This record gives sequence, C-alpha cells and structure tokens, in this order.
Amino acid sequence: MRVEDRLVEMMNHVADSRVKEAMIYSLMAGGKRIRPNMLYAAAHGYGLQDEDVDAFACALEMIHTYSLIHDDLPAMDNDDLRRGKPTCHKQFDEATAILAGDGLLTYAFETAATCKAEPARVVKAIGVLANMAGPSGMVLGQCLDTEEGETSVDWDALMNIHAHKTGCLLSAALMIPAVLAGCDDSVVEQWHTIGDMIGLAFQIQDDILDVTLTAEEFGKSNSDARNEKVTSVTLLGLAEAEKKMHELYAESAKRIEAFKGFKAEELRELIEETAVRNK
Repeated sequence: MRVEDRLVEMMNHVADSRVKEAMIYSLMAGGKRIRPNMLYAAAHGYGLQDEDVDAFACALEMIHTYSLIHDDLPAMDNDDLRRGKPTCHKQFDEATAILAGDGLLTYAFETAATCKAEPARVVKAIGVLANMAGPSGMVLGQCLDTEEGETSVDWDALMNIHAHKTGCLLSAALMIPAVLAGCDDSVVEQWHTIGDMIGLAFQIQDDILDVTLTAEEFGKSNSDARNEKVTSVTLLGLAEAEKKMHELYAESAKRIEAFKGFKAEELRELIEETAVRNK
C-alpha cells in the first residue's frame, strides 16, 4: 500500500529512541488506512497525482494513530487490545505511549509541510488539518466523549460526539484535496459535511461490530460495552442502527456524485467497501 511505503520513509528520518519504536509499533500495526485512502481517492477525483498528496496522507494517518494511542490510555478508555495487538501503553509503558502520541502529532505537521503543491494552498490545507484535528475538531470530540458519564447523552449529543471524534479526520481527508485542487470555500465546506456523514456512519458501524463480534474478531477491546457507554446501538437498537448507517453511507455517495468536475467513481467504490467492512 502506497501510504505505508511513504510512512516507512518518513519514520526513517526520526532519531532512534524507545519513543520512535513505539511510534512505529502503533503506526505500522495494520490499520485499515481509510483516511489516507479516502484522501488519495478524492485527490484522484480532482486529477491530482499521488505524489501531490503523499505528505498529507501520511500526516492524516499519523494523527489518527496518535489519537488511538491516547484514546487507549488508562485515563481514557483503558484498552488492552488494538488492531489485534497489545495497545501501545501495554506493549511499552504509559509514559512512552504518551510521548509516542505526542511525537506522531507533531511529526504529522512537519510531514504535511513537505507537500510540493502550491505554497498558499499547502498553508491553507495545513490549517484545515489543524482545525479538524484540534480543540474545535477531533480533540473536542474526545473531550465530549470523556464527559459522557457526567451528562445525559441523547441521539443529538451522540451525533455531535461522533461528528467531531470520528467525522473530523474523515472530513479532512476530503477537504484537503479540494483545497489543493483550488476549490472555493463553499465546495470545501460541502466536503466537510460529507465527511461528517461518513464519520457518523463509520462510528455506528463500529458500535454494531462492538456488540456483534468478539474482541478477537473485532481486533480491539470491546470497551464501550464493558464501560456501559451510550452508543448508537443502545439508543436506537441494532436494526435501526444498521438502517441509519446504510442511509448515511448512501446519502454521502449521492452527494459526492453531485459535484461538478469531480470524478467520483473511485471514492464511491471506497465508501461502498467501507460500508460492508467487518472489523
């Protein structure tokens, strides 16, 4: 897979240390690479080449991996298993896992800055990445998720959590190619909305898999069920959650097809594959 080759190249530039070992351990643990693959597919739809977006594909996966490392920590979800392997803090130790996450987050922006596209567009794309990953984006989603036990969570509140925690990085994967292709802000914002929809569908899908698969089959700890967290399944029921998931994936594909001047086939096929994933 292209992004994995590029990630290996980027990690070769990092100074040797226990933290680097932990960064590589989590980064190369066999993830689905949905975010960089969506970014490549969206880039191809605008006629961009892989080398035009490699830096941002790597940056996205680094940020996603850092978020998983920190999400698994005892202070957060306290998970033991991720992608079928011990979580970073279990394989190493808690301090190393925190530093590995910090390292991946900061190295992501160093990596994004190496993009060879038009400088003004690169700066704007980095701004999108920071906004989607930061305290108004994914970090906000994580914060809302940790506060769940302190407040009553209904469907609207849960959608807000998922839109930020999961949707924002998926939105970034779609918004960044549009920025690098020179699209105006209104088009970039439409991609943001589509990413939120895909993110909600993806998280509902995770909630379904969390109750229909064992931890070994799912490849990670079933911590939501264990911690009695509110999920789309507990709120809607399994059948209604599945219906909602399929509706969201279908609507996102429909909206992608409606863009003028965008070749949607590759991205639409990727969404269809994601809709039937089983891990």
